[in-house]
Order: sequence, then C-alpha cells, then structure tokens
Amino acid sequence: MDQNLESGDGARTGVATYVVDAVVAAILLALGITVVIASWKLGATWASDGPGSGYFPFGIGVLICISGAGTLLTSLFGKNKNTEIFVDGEQFKRVLQVFIPAVIYVGAIEVVGVYISSVVYIALFMIILGKFSVIKAIIAALVVNVVFFMMFEVWFKVPLYKGSINLLSFLGY
Repeated sequence: MDQNLESGDGARTGVATYVVDAVVAAILLALGITVVIASWKLGATWASDGPGSGYFPFGIGVLICISGAGTLLTSLFGKNKNTEIFVDGEQFKRVLQVFIPAVIYVGAIEVVGVYISSVVYIALFMIILGKFSVIKAIIAALVVNVVFFMMFEVWFKVPLYKGSINLLSFLGY
C-alpha cells in the first residue's frame, strides 16, 4: 500500500492503483479457472457430432485466464506501475452514498416491487444528495413512476414485478 492520500501533512494515503489492478486481475483469473474446469467437466472437446457443450465456454475461460494472468503479472511486475492512489476516503464515502442505497433499493424491490421502491429511491436521492425540496422530489418521483407504470403496464402490457406485498393491487394490476 502506498501512502499518498491527504493526511495531516497534506499527503494522500490509501491503496495504490496497481494493487487494486492486481486484486481484480486475480479475481478474473480465478473466475477464468472456474469456467475452464466447469467447461471441461461438461465436455470441452470435439465430439463425433460437433463441439461438446463445454467447447465454447472453455475457450472463453482460457481467454479470461490469459487476460487475468497478463494483467496480474503486469500490475505486480511491470516497469510502469501506477502508484497513484486508487480512491481516497472522501471519494470512497461518495461511492458508498450511492452503492448502499442501491443495494437497499434492490432488496426493497423484492418486498414492495419496482414502482414503490423507485418512488422512494428517486425521492430520497433528490432530497438527500440533490438537496431538492421534499415537495419537488416527491412530485418528480411520482411523475416518473406513473409514466413508467403507464408505459409498461398499460401501453406495452409488460408487467413489472410488484413485490411480495403488492401495494398496487387496488389498481387491478
């Protein structure tokens, strides 16, 4: 880990970019190895009637392994390591301000469905991160979701998930 982020003396501290590159490359390499092994078990060879069911996934797995290994080696042993900080504390905080609500939103879809979850998600984002007034945020969130509801449910006849608690059942959908 390089120490180059802003601390009390003005220097930035955190994880260097090449370390993050190496970790992601190692994950890709592990994924590629998993694909290769699973494909081989399916039958990655050429059979009498053509390619086995694992033939093409095996090739993709090999490509993933090659790129993962190449990136891993380059990031760890390359001449031009990127020692800049990948993300500092303030940047990471901003990422989490978006990531955590998104995870909660996805979980809420299972319970109350796409429309209700989206109204709450949009309104809270506008209020908390966008600093919009509560009234404007609620109106915008409702308008967006009413338009989506009309488009999918009424016009296209493509129902979106309403959740295990269907709060829109009073509409007949």
